[in-house]
Amino acid sequence: MAEGGVVYTRSETGSDHRHSGLYSRHSRNYVENVSVAICTIMTRLGYGEEIRRWRVEKYRKKDRLWNKILTDCMNKILTDCIVITAGSKAEGLTSFFESDMDMLFILKHVLCVEAGTNLDTIPDDIDVFRMDTRVYPGHCILLQERPATMRNELINNSLCDNGYGDVLLSSCLWKDYILCNNLNIPPFFGHFAKPTGPSIPAVALGIISQDNVNAIPCHCPSILQRWAARPRHWPSPVIVQKVVSLGAWVTPVGHKGSDYKHMEWRICFNIGETELVNNLNETQAKVYVILKMILKDLLKPTNKEITSYVLKNIILWQAENTQPTEFHERSLLHWLHDGLRQLRTAIDKKQLCYYMIPERNLMAACGLEDALQSKWVADITDMMDEGPRVILRLEKIRMAIVASPEPMLWFSQKRMEVEILYLELINRVTQIIYENGEFDLGFLALVFNLSLNVNDVLERIHHEGNPAIGLIDVLNRLLM
Repeated sequence: MAEGGVVYTRSETGSDHRHSGLYSRHSRNYVENVSVAICTIMTRLGYGEEIRRWRVEKYRKKDRLWNKILTDCMNKILTDCIVITAGSKAEGLTSFFESDMDMLFILKHVLCVEAGTNLDTIPDDIDVFRMDTRVYPGHCILLQERPATMRNELINNSLCDNGYGDVLLSSCLWKDYILCNNLNIPPFFGHFAKPTGPSIPAVALGIISQDNVNAIPCHCPSILQRWAARPRHWPSPVIVQKVVSLGAWVTPVGHKGSDYKHMEWRICFNIGETELVNNLNETQAKVYVILKMILKDLLKPTNKEITSYVLKNIILWQAENTQPTEFHERSLLHWLHDGLRQLRTAIDKKQLCYYMIPERNLMAACGLEDALQSKWVADITDMMDEGPRVILRLEKIRMAIVASPEPMLWFSQKRMEVEILYLELINRVTQIIYENGEFDLGFLALVFNLSLNVNDVLERIHHEGNPAIGLIDVLNRLLM
């Protein structure tokens, strides 16, 4: 078994072996031609390389603006945080309203460290906690090693005694305090919803639209060096070292099967994983997006038995174990077939190694019952047997296939322009509010161009016989 927990050896990583079932039912030429066509459609749907890179840069700019505002303007609890966009938005793989916004709030002036770390190298104004990793892999308990000269209220209210003289930082008390005090609630959001894992969703207008994860910086060089030392085809040594330099965090959630989950924290590498996904090529990114569509539209988990995070890890293992030259537009369906096979194996065996810490099984205690497990294994087998036609099960892609090419291309271009203008407008408004509150010509130009593009789409929709739709509806649909 490979390190990634998938059932093939390194000698079996050639595409012919992996996709023998695919090629036994369909000619290679047919599969490759359909792959190219699907790549083109995915670009028109908003998953191409250009818009992906553009989104990444705009969300980074948003983070820079917000962190400057938080440093200069906000109250004490927020000035102790660094805010970073995470998940699919940071990866450039979803449009504005296509999925919730994932935000990481990283607390300053606190650090958790591995045992044996020299505390003399850490300033006195930083709270230091020692990681006890003698729990389920990828998790830890945080023991107070050295209190700071001045302590954050969130830390103060999350401490407890373990009965043996040790002071622990409780992940459960941490989340409770944030919920009770509405800490880090974004502007215009009313309240927090019920936590899901480490995330505390923020609600606006009755709709969950931002998932907040509060995290603590984690100094764990041994874990990162073990990851970096693995033999691999991908990523490059430069990117490996960059991921190591980006560090780690702990987030407030324990292992689901643990009796001490209220005390445990999960070791995460959100920013490093974003860097890895951003270094996937266009074909790999599109395979990842299609797998997420299959999960959402076809498998439809109701209790997060399988999440998009499982799919991300499948893609990362796939990339590490394969020569980068094998991923190109003619091989998209090959790698989709392989991704489905790995997902089926993960469900069937309830086993998938976490890409950063392989000892952690992402399928452990996932809540997957036997009946649903058997159904999903059978469903994925059917999808694999369908070959290229499985794409037609996905409504978004199917509608793009049957659409006339010229209107589809026009609409695709308009959608890209609207999303670009909308994100630029959000960043500009944020900057104006922070600087002087005065709208300038740059802001007015963005509003004018955005309105012009949305109105163009509205007029075309009316011309084609749908007079009921309004301007706001068009904008929402363009950003979905």
